[in-house]
Amino acid sequence: MGQEISCSEFTDEDFSRFQTRLREETAQLADWFRTGRFASRGGVGGFEIEAWLVNRQGQPAPLNQAFLERLADPLVVPELSMFNIELNTPPLPLQGDTLRRMHANLESLWQRCQRVAAELDATVMLIGIPPTVRVQDLTPEYMSCRERYRAINAQILWRRHGQPMKLTIHGIETLRLTHPDVMLEAATTSFQTHLQVATRDAAAFFNAALVVSAPMVAVAANSPLLFNKLLWQETRIPLFEQGVALEGGECSDDPSFRRVSFGGGYIRDSLLELFTENLTHYPPLLPVDLCDEPANQLPHLRLHNGTIWRWNRPLLGFEPDGTPHLRIEHRVMPAGPSILDTLANATLYYGLVHGLALTHPRIDTALEFGQCRANFYAAARDGLQAEVVWLNGRRLPLRQLLLEKLLPLARRGLLALELDAADVTEYLDIIAARVASGRTGADWQQRFIAHYGPDLTALTLTYLDRQGSGRAVHEWEC
Repeated sequence: MGQEISCSEFTDEDFSRFQTRLREETAQLADWFRTGRFASRGGVGGFEIEAWLVNRQGQPAPLNQAFLERLADPLVVPELSMFNIELNTPPLPLQGDTLRRMHANLESLWQRCQRVAAELDATVMLIGIPPTVRVQDLTPEYMSCRERYRAINAQILWRRHGQPMKLTIHGIETLRLTHPDVMLEAATTSFQTHLQVATRDAAAFFNAALVVSAPMVAVAANSPLLFNKLLWQETRIPLFEQGVALEGGECSDDPSFRRVSFGGGYIRDSLLELFTENLTHYPPLLPVDLCDEPANQLPHLRLHNGTIWRWNRPLLGFEPDGTPHLRIEHRVMPAGPSILDTLANATLYYGLVHGLALTHPRIDTALEFGQCRANFYAAARDGLQAEVVWLNGRRLPLRQLLLEKLLPLARRGLLALELDAADVTEYLDIIAARVASGRTGADWQQRFIAHYGPDLTALTLTYLDRQGSGRAVHEWEC
């Protein structure tokens, strides 16, 4: 949930002062867009992946503080709950052998994490939602010891007038419950890709990221279970959207402006539109005084943007020499099932978004936004069994679309970046085999239950065994 802050209680004056600074920094950002201040370099990729710490019985293990102290690596940081950590890898230009290097970097970090976890009699698990997580695990008692998390929880509950979160998910089964805090969100772990883009291309790439969200969430689906209920193929989506909802508060009558949403439309001209939307539609949650930080890095604007969790989010970053750059964070994919699957998912995303941005720079005219959004939720619910409407207005099965059109498009996009052709083939072939077989992580979990019944501990331990094998999920036996 982002950078740390120094306090978790705020006054009316804090909110007023923060809002003033947010307006000033948004105006400064607008000036950067007008004057072309941003780095011209695009085509730089990176990612972060959230993971679970679980004990030898496959139960969530609240050990992240001890784990992080032993690991002592700035690339691995805490997440919302004491069960979670986040792994980061350095950004790399998307060219040559970058896919292989990304794989090696993540594999090396993953193995070091596993060695440290083993010292604590635990293991690290990549999955969207662990089958064994229970409601009683998701309480403030297990919130990571960071002021930021306490502040977000307090602010959301204050804006909800103390009313509990309401969760209703209709899937294969139906889940209804209320929860007194934001810790429901801790049940969801994601794989988030970053793509640095040149200012002139940013609108086309952001709109392409919106359009590919449907195939990406379907092909990566790995979260079919929550609290012993079979729900959506990617249950993270409704869980996160409802788990931090400000019902009765800001813009809650318009789903486009909820704290977690697919958004309200395509970008017309530039990513400035989204930062302006942040200022206009989202009151601050964390009105922290950041005047000690460099003003030319717009710290209040970046902190505020970090409290708005669009499934595709604009990010402002800086080059080593201080020149600002723009990134797009694609947040729809879950963690797992394996490191190999993770790299295949990243490869598909980078290929699709580049392929679409290059061949359909005005994709907003080829697919109505309401249909783009409908495609996304259908794919999150039904996975590879979903039907979607594509650019020609034709409705077709998502698996057919992936095999016939999207995989070739991704290959062209990746080769246009001059990425190693053998690497492109290796990772896209994993996606092709997964799509052809229908064996996503979500499908594997459902097949396990169909074979062996709802033994969630056995499911989790078998999943961990298969994950440790290093094989892609389409090759996993139950």
